[in-house]
Amino acid sequence: MKLYIGNLPYDISEPELSDLFTEFGEIVNADLIKDRYTGKSKGFAFVEMDSRSSGQQAMESLNKRIYKSRPLVCNEAKPQKKGNRRR
Repeated sequence: MKLYIGNLPYDISEPELSDLFTEFGEIVNADLIKDRYTGKSKGFAFVEMDSRSSGQQAMESLNKRIYKSRPLVCNEAKPQKKGNRRR
């Protein structure tokens, strides 16, 4: 199950992001979205969990949880649309 995580602190690292989710199950992939030019976090990420049940549990536990003074947003990721992407 792929999850969208929003409202992340801009100083979060990929290991910190992974640590948030390891208590719920195995992480298949954690992708912290970064600015192309500065390399800093854009404040959101996508995490893929190994099973739907672990993803559901993570989503229920982390949505609206305060992390570093910010309420996290954690939802099931929507499929990426095909088409023109800005570059």
